[in-house]
Amino acid sequence: MSKKIIELAEAAALVPDGATLSFGGFTTQRHPMAFVYELIRLKRRNLYLFGHSPGGDWDILIGAGCVKRVELAYEADEAFNTIGCRWRAAVQRGEIEWEDYSNFAMVARFTAGAMGLPFMPIRSLLGSDIASRQALSREQRVADPRAAPQKLHVMDSPFHPEDRVVLVPAIHTDFAVLHVQKASVFGTVRIEGQTFADVQQALCADTVIVTAEEIVAEEVLRQEPERNPLPYFVINHVCHVPFGAHPYAVFNYYDYDPRQLTLYHHSAKDGAAFQQYLEKFVYGVKNYSEYLGAVGGPAQLESLKAHPAYGYSPHLKRRLG
Repeated sequence: MSKKIIELAEAAALVPDGATLSFGGFTTQRHPMAFVYELIRLKRRNLYLFGHSPGGDWDILIGAGCVKRVELAYEADEAFNTIGCRWRAAVQRGEIEWEDYSNFAMVARFTAGAMGLPFMPIRSLLGSDIASRQALSREQRVADPRAAPQKLHVMDSPFHPEDRVVLVPAIHTDFAVLHVQKASVFGTVRIEGQTFADVQQALCADTVIVTAEEIVAEEVLRQEPERNPLPYFVINHVCHVPFGAHPYAVFNYYDYDPRQLTLYHHSAKDGAAFQQYLEKFVYGVKNYSEYLGAVGGPAQLESLKAHPAYGYSPHLKRRLG
């Protein structure tokens, strides 16, 4: 086996303008934020994102002008903001192309891609306006072969004519980027806690990049192979990035940062304030180490550390007055 360790900046540079991507995690959990900030510093443009439940990872990319089109269920940071401010503004101004599905439908689409199937039959969209409305026009779909030719297809079951199902198209991306707790230099990955749709996203991507809190020995991970949801041959590149999901949480390592998330969402409400946020925390730092210093350094990061019995911080003040 060959070693797959590369530097974070080197990994981000692999993503060209116009690439299709998905990011791991779920709302306030385990987003590869260090990688996202690198993409913004590289001024990537016209990215095409697929996701089920993204949070500020998408919001800040959209606000920075990196994204042309998205397909998703919703974009929010739970209690900090019901809808991402820059995502909302981009939609209202017509600055972004988008298509929406239910959360389950997006996971089903990733699953179809992971299984090598062209579509997945589901029932959850029946009776929903999501099934009857299409945001991407026929012209937009025809102009971009990466988009499915239609949003979905409703059909009668060939086995039970009175039964109906919705076929949703498979997702296939150029890149999937995940942040995980542990990885080996050869690409064996350990995700602790919920995996969300990370496994399906990885299996339907051409290139999988992992950022990890820890790099551990291969033999350690192989002692419990049932806990490694992705085999080494699926992973193309591994980056060692402690606190690489900040300000989001990583189960068993640290909780989300209410102070930073509150600051982000207050800033994201206003275009000028958002640009100031980018200047301070993204463009104004050379690398992720400098970013961690800018958000409070060791003292602030230590305050977020997870309690070993819970996997999160039970004493964290989650509401700021």
